[in-house]
Amino acid sequence: MKLDTNFNEFIDELKSNGQKVAIIDNGISYTYEDLYNQINLYVVELESRKIQNKIVYLLSDYSFKAISLFFAQTYCRNIIVPVVTENLHEQNQRMDILSPDFVLSFFNSSDDVIFAERKTNNIERHSLIHALFVKNHPGVVLFSSGTTGKPKAMIHDLNSLLKVFLGKRKKSLNFILMLLFDHIGGLNTLFNCLSMGSTIVVPEHKTPESISSQIEKYKINILPSSPTFLNLILIGKYHQQYSFDSVKLITYGTERMPQALLTRLKDTFPGIKFLQTFGTSETGIAITKSESSNSTFFKIDETSQAYKIVNNELWLRSKTQIQGYINSSNDSFTDDGWFKTGDIVEVKGEFLRIKGRKSEVINVGGQKVIASEIENTILELDGIIDCTVKGENNPITGQIVVAKILTNKSDRKKAILEIKNHCRQKLESYKVPVKIKFIESLEHTDRFKKK
Repeated sequence: MKLDTNFNEFIDELKSNGQKVAIIDNGISYTYEDLYNQINLYVVELESRKIQNKIVYLLSDYSFKAISLFFAQTYCRNIIVPVVTENLHEQNQRMDILSPDFVLSFFNSSDDVIFAERKTNNIERHSLIHALFVKNHPGVVLFSSGTTGKPKAMIHDLNSLLKVFLGKRKKSLNFILMLLFDHIGGLNTLFNCLSMGSTIVVPEHKTPESISSQIEKYKINILPSSPTFLNLILIGKYHQQYSFDSVKLITYGTERMPQALLTRLKDTFPGIKFLQTFGTSETGIAITKSESSNSTFFKIDETSQAYKIVNNELWLRSKTQIQGYINSSNDSFTDDGWFKTGDIVEVKGEFLRIKGRKSEVINVGGQKVIASEIENTILELDGIIDCTVKGENNPITGQIVVAKILTNKSDRKKAILEIKNHCRQKLESYKVPVKIKFIESLEHTDRFKKK
């Protein structure tokens, strides 16, 4: 069977890479021809089961077969809902928000896909779902983290997402898929690697040590990551156990990078270039350029994504932004299509720096406090491995500043005095932490973002 290349230019470009290695999964190398053929096999099976123009949950993390099935579904114009979590409550929560017609899952990367049909005949579909079906376009639904309540379901037109990756210059590079299948950053890495004809390594385990060992084993050139994950590599000293000599570029995103951490990373890896990525689930990932490897300032460097600053908040508008939310209002978007990111930024010429989230500003007696300013100040001290600052309710001032500290200093009382004295010298009095709490390990989510 030959795929309809008029509708699948991206898949057609995959085939053109022939015998180049596309994916290394569980130690097995698969060529681009293998990938194309596996996509073909899944298209035949999906069509035979009449899984076309359907909402399909794909319960799996990255694997050769899961990636092949994802692209087969784009051919079948399905709306794909990738779900990585193994938490049954989170899975059911997502199914309650957007009831799928089918659930496709893998127990592990070597197993065949399990097909489960669900009865949805009497369910009235959201207008955004209906609109994609009418256009005969595939879609992908991503969920917000849901840390402040029920996650938001947002729907992308996959045609629009994939279109920006067509015609990329070919590069023989080895990437490792650190970010997840159900995350815009993870999908961006996947699409970008395959569009360039590069090689993707699916990690056996997403731990700092396992990733470090596979960087050495597969001579990884590009490591997309998060600041927290990179910090865990430094804390565990895995860069001393495994060779990072093959790495040319580390990209970091998903959360704000502290300047002190970036400085430590650059000192540790002087030969590696560091690039800050930026994007949102709502607008896609922008092409960025860092001021330098040592700088947390970056600029958005593409014509398909516009930005402006409104009251110190970053607003974006892009060709790859979502069609809308399935279970929430579109209050984050203006009538003329600007997305209000909620990120407070500092501007230096054409470069920007993320200072923090608008929702996380600490209000101390009417004075606005940005947590990152205090965190960066504390991280200047020797022996401070990590620092998280947040507000805590207070009956007199409204809120007070509280700092959680990870340190290798054994004398905690002395450490508190050093931190407070240093903050008093560098900051206004209302920004000095009232409470300092010590933690024994870096507190992070399963997606390696700081809690």
